[in-house]
Amino acid sequence: MTEPARPLAELIVLPSAVAPAAATAAEQKRAFLRMMSHELRTPLNSILGFSEILAGELYGPLGAPQYKEYAEIVRDSGLKLLELINQLLELARLEGGLNELEPRREPVACAVEDVVEQLRAESRVAFHPPKRPIAALADPRALRSALCNLVGNALAATSEDRQVRISARAGRARVEIEVCDAGAPVHPDDLPRLLRPFEKPEAGEAGAGRGTLSLALPTAALLCQAMGGDLTLSSPSAGGLVATVRLPAA
Repeated sequence: MTEPARPLAELIVLPSAVAPAAATAAEQKRAFLRMMSHELRTPLNSILGFSEILAGELYGPLGAPQYKEYAEIVRDSGLKLLELINQLLELARLEGGLNELEPRREPVACAVEDVVEQLRAESRVAFHPPKRPIAALADPRALRSALCNLVGNALAATSEDRQVRISARAGRARVEIEVCDAGAPVHPDDLPRLLRPFEKPEAGEAGAGRGTLSLALPTAALLCQAMGGDLTLSSPSAGGLVATVRLPAA
């Protein structure tokens, strides 16, 4: 016996029926990220706080000098882990389209100076501001996060006796910020790999020494895209990596 034809209305999934499901999935992602952020950072705060007390011998000498050294290792390892967690959460938010940005007129020099101060790298960064102040149309937090990833990545690739160079310039519709490190050159064919997350470069390969899981550059690229801009990489034959951020001019 042939099954009677079903009404067309029953065969069509209307957008209004899909929207609540999509909204629920997005909210579940937000809740998961909030939970992960809290659950991962809470124990790390204790590790970092108590290791800082021990390393600084706040309540008196620890005794054997090795204890102070070990406390410093614990603190530094905790800071690296916290940085990785922050990058993972940022990457998850960006890939899920969950970042709520509020673009506004943001002075480029102020953003760069804030990042350099945050990284405590004043002596290792040479910033060449433009002759006249320029501003980008960007979300303040996202811009600083992108620059923090780029500058931190550049510092990791640059030896202590050399400097990272930052410059900025404005065109008619775009603002460009360049972050140049003094590390080893990267072959042009290998540059795209640096923008792909979760690829751990081996010694001698593209990006070796530029981050444990190469999350800094992919995260910065996604942040730039979310603000209506982009990030491109180049590597001069003389060496180093040049990361160029292009954002709408304010």
